[in-house]
Amino acid sequence: MNITPVDLRVIDQRAENVYEAITVAAKRARQINDENKIEFNAMLNTIPVSGSDDEAEDVTNPAQLKMALDFEKKAKPHLQALNELLEGEVKFKYKK
Repeated sequence: MNITPVDLRVIDQRAENVYEAITVAAKRARQINDENKIEFNAMLNTIPVSGSDDEAEDVTNPAQLKMALDFEKKAKPHLQALNELLEGEVKFKYKK
């Protein structure tokens, strides 16, 4: 897992101050996470359910496992939100 530092001066250029920019990125990350949950649940509903309802039986569904692994490979919501903020794709305004 690579850690990529982000220069706070670059973030500060996108908002009045760094804390404001981080708050905007955090709210966008929550939106992205909610969208991902909806997408994941919609895809999960398309997978056929196994024949047994026994909770004690530990059987994995290969289609469900593949889908979960594909979702794990996607960029994390906080990274997507920060990249959108740095690229100027996130627009925000103050409530009056």
